[in-house]
Amino acid sequence: MKRQTIPLLLVALIFTLGCPKKRPPAVLTESGQRAGAHAPATATPEPEPEQPVTEGPDIAAVPRGNPSGEDFTVNDATGENGPLEDIRFDYDKAELSDVARATLERHGLWLQNHRTAKVTIEGHCDERGTVDYNLALGDKRARAVRDYLASLGVAADRLHTVSLGKERPLDPANNEQAFAKNRRAHFVVSR
Repeated sequence: MKRQTIPLLLVALIFTLGCPKKRPPAVLTESGQRAGAHAPATATPEPEPEQPVTEGPDIAAVPRGNPSGEDFTVNDATGENGPLEDIRFDYDKAELSDVARATLERHGLWLQNHRTAKVTIEGHCDERGTVDYNLALGDKRARAVRDYLASLGVAADRLHTVSLGKERPLDPANNEQAFAKNRRAHFVVSR
């Protein structure tokens, strides 16, 4: 009996020690730093954020009645974002397509008419690729959208970016249709 117990305990110990601990999702902020990255040993450690870190305003409801006289709503828990639809990207690309540019021109007009609105642009990727690669690609996508909107006359201080990489898929399925949905820039409107 002892001969069977000892090998089983050793196998169980190996599996227990060999399983890596789950790391919290990484998020790349507008400054290019990983949110939740460890501080130098001399600094006081800070708790890792549960939500992605963004530069800019808190995400909150935009007051009704803006200078244009039109009402608009902001993102809610279901992901509704009014007139600002997501921008889609090709696999492993951060360049804007003609369709994306046309969509962003409509977004630019809406933002010009709603001057109290500020936007956080979230860069997303599909699940293929490493965490670091997807954070960098998501950052490039968010910045491409921000830069294009700024070139259309939207004030740069109203546009903030954050990369979520592959951490928040729109569609969790593992197929090409889901991957295409997840390669996007998503807009979060705030005041």
